[in-house]
Amino acid sequence: MKAEMLISVLTDLNGTTADIEASGVISTDGLIMASVLPAGMDEDRVGAMSAAMLSLGDRTAQELNRGNLEQVLIKGAKGYVLMTYAGNEAVLTILAKPNAKLGLIFLDVKRAAASISEMI
Repeated sequence: MKAEMLISVLTDLNGTTADIEASGVISTDGLIMASVLPAGMDEDRVGAMSAAMLSLGDRTAQELNRGNLEQVLIKGAKGYVLMTYAGNEAVLTILAKPNAKLGLIFLDVKRAAASISEMI
């Protein structure tokens, strides 16, 4: 039941803009809770990398006195990966196109993370 509700939030998030290609909710220990990923993308790999990057970002923010981590943004030649906490026990990860309008995506992701946080 919870997984279906999470998938509903992710499907809505992916539908807000054509710039979002995939999304997933991952536990902070790297296990996929729900995802809307393209065929052929390995859920376990996405989960493990998301948890690792968010953990590293968290430590970096603390060590460099930047306060609490809000999000991790990775830009590659083929697009963006954005990770943010969705409550204390989950991470919301999205994959976006290289020409994505990040301001709109940040807003949509913030809303989705708040919804997910309430569910978990």
